[in-house]
Amino acid sequence: MISNRLVLALFLSLCSLTVFAAEPPARARASAKVDLQGRLKEALNNPKLYEPLLKTGGQVAAVCDRCHGVGGNSPTPDVPNLAGQNTVYVLEQARQFADGERHHEFMRRMIKVMTSDEKIGFSLFYGNQKVKPAPATNLALAAKGRVLYTKDCESCHEDHGRGDEHLARVAGQQPVYLTVALKRSRAGSGARVDRDMAKTLSTYADGDIDAVVAYMMSMP
Repeated sequence: MISNRLVLALFLSLCSLTVFAAEPPARARASAKVDLQGRLKEALNNPKLYEPLLKTGGQVAAVCDRCHGVGGNSPTPDVPNLAGQNTVYVLEQARQFADGERHHEFMRRMIKVMTSDEKIGFSLFYGNQKVKPAPATNLALAAKGRVLYTKDCESCHEDHGRGDEHLARVAGQQPVYLTVALKRSRAGSGARVDRDMAKTLSTYADGDIDAVVAYMMSMP
């Protein structure tokens, strides 16, 4: 098994290679104060900027494969899929990790050394990947989950569950990750708890959470 220390070393090496590669004059450095969302918007409207950033993102994302899986489809039930997440959302989460607003030391250290363009690039990369939902193995449980999702979740996450600039994609997400997130929200614990969501989930038994997870993980 590769240690976290080795993964970080590989990541730093990758960043070093990127730094010394031929790069456009307007390349945004990690140390610079860059409007990340503004530059992302510029890339989305400029193919000449978009394409090299997307390529850079694929290179950077290769270092994330061990945890988040090739193309952002996690091989581990408690590690989230990044595939198919909204690009704006992914970039904002990267900023929060780097700034310490989201607390995960390994993620903070990895993202902190990225340049701004590398952060934008891997956000573009994951936004372009296809998520691979798991088919429901308990159809009755998933059917119950669909009813609960439609009643309690659809107003925010919409019927497709694919997320937006402010909400993570829940469709096709990893089951243990979803379960832990929902139980934390139900308990009102953690820095990212949404009050409305916590209020709704306060009425849920564990079996209700299992049902909603069974449905969400199977959503395409």
